[in-house]
Amino acid sequence: MVNLFISNTDNRWFDFLYRSSPHSEVNFWQPSATNFRAITPGEFFVFRLKSPRNVIGGFGVLSTATILPIKIAWDAFGQANGVASLTDFVEFIQNYRKDERVSPQSLIGCRVLTQPVFLDERNWSELPSSWSRNIVGGKTFSTGEPEGAALWNKLDQLLSSHQVASGMAEAAERFGGPQLVLPRLGQGSFRISVIEAYKHQCALTDGRVLPALEAAHIKPYAEGGQHTRSNGILLRRDIHSVFDAGYAMIDDDFRFVVSDRVRTVFNNGNEYRRLNGQKLRLPDNPTDFPDKDFLRWHAENRFEAS
Repeated sequence: MVNLFISNTDNRWFDFLYRSSPHSEVNFWQPSATNFRAITPGEFFVFRLKSPRNVIGGFGVLSTATILPIKIAWDAFGQANGVASLTDFVEFIQNYRKDERVSPQSLIGCRVLTQPVFLDERNWSELPSSWSRNIVGGKTFSTGEPEGAALWNKLDQLLSSHQVASGMAEAAERFGGPQLVLPRLGQGSFRISVIEAYKHQCALTDGRVLPALEAAHIKPYAEGGQHTRSNGILLRRDIHSVFDAGYAMIDDDFRFVVSDRVRTVFNNGNEYRRLNGQKLRLPDNPTDFPDKDFLRWHAENRFEAS
């Protein structure tokens, strides 16, 4: 049994992303800094297009939900925020928050969706009969109930017809029975999911200034690494650079090891040598811990001890 959430969706956001489809990931943002707990990662987030349409126009798989400054959301997703520029993004949100000044540093709610589907108008679908136009944000449906099960089956059929019409697959992929769907993270959703796993704080320092933090791949994506939380660590930008360049590694005990080459090559590096032997601040969920196979790959292929 899984849940699905039908959310009221701004038609301008939908139309922009429909025109620029396909997308591997999108940010369904809320103009206010609100948390979202109606469904969990791997469950379905459904777009109910606002009046005068009043139909289901598409859907995606929830990857993560968090609160971020507008600028960070823009840096992570760019036009996959449903806008053409950062300036347009700020203006879009300002239209909703008329009683306050909105800036790139203003906080918004972000629902990061992977595998999004934006349907052609001919495939738009009717809403469940229990849907009311008085619903402000959205409504959760469970596949354990007839209406939720029918909604799941409808999305499964819509996905199949959408893939065939788009030439996305010779044999269209189907969801099958109600189940959680593993989100396929892209670069943006990888970054945000790592930020969320490490609670918006550098794994080695007290740094919480998000523009100065980066989601570091342990094994680079170009080298066969994955966009998964276990292949990511949230680090201050300069520490990330030192790690990527092979002047540091992380051992099997999750301790930061700094190469002596930091001293011999640069005749200094004390700010990094002081971190030598320090244990990472790890995520709450053990499945999000740095994968030891990836750590060993980095130690063997990037790190230079001396």
